[in-house]
Amino acid sequence: MTLERPAKDEYDSYYGLYIDQAPDGEVLDGMSREAERTRELLADVSGAAETYRYAEGKWSLREVVGHLIDTEWTFAYRGLCFAREDPAHLPGFDQDHWARISNAEEIPLPRLLETFVRARQSSVAIFRTFDDRTWLRRGIANGLEFSVRAMPYILWGHELHHRKVLERLYLQGSASEPEASDLRDLGPVEAA
Repeated sequence: MTLERPAKDEYDSYYGLYIDQAPDGEVLDGMSREAERTRELLADVSGAAETYRYAEGKWSLREVVGHLIDTEWTFAYRGLCFAREDPAHLPGFDQDHWARISNAEEIPLPRLLETFVRARQSSVAIFRTFDDRTWLRRGIANGLEFSVRAMPYILWGHELHHRKVLERLYLQGSASEPEASDLRDLGPVEAA
């Protein structure tokens, strides 16, 4: 089954940033492929590069992956709650606070990447159980209304967004140790 892209009234416009980055096609297969590509992209990163920050106050590479994991779990859970027509209004989450108090900085990158891929596999497994009616159900999270089918598009686009940030601001020229040449002016800085 090819899941139709959500209509603009199925998510807040803020999330269009992510949904628009998700390519057309089978979103669940794409989510599975891209998680592996993210792991491959970062597979050779080691040493100080794992805790590299492209600017003061920005997340380390490990914290970015930790953020991908937190987001995966959060939005998959939201999708499941909406699919089950849970009447609760789900809370939002402060990504910066979560990153600050997580222990992602202390976890080796290979372990974080394995956790991300497993979280993604779990999300896809949950989403594959939904039928056509389920995808159209809606719920409230962080005071905003979403459809169930917006969740996989948000997750996939969110990953792709952060992968672009990783490639541009963390992996410039080196996938192991950052060098002075990696710290050159990179133009406008995207939010990690």
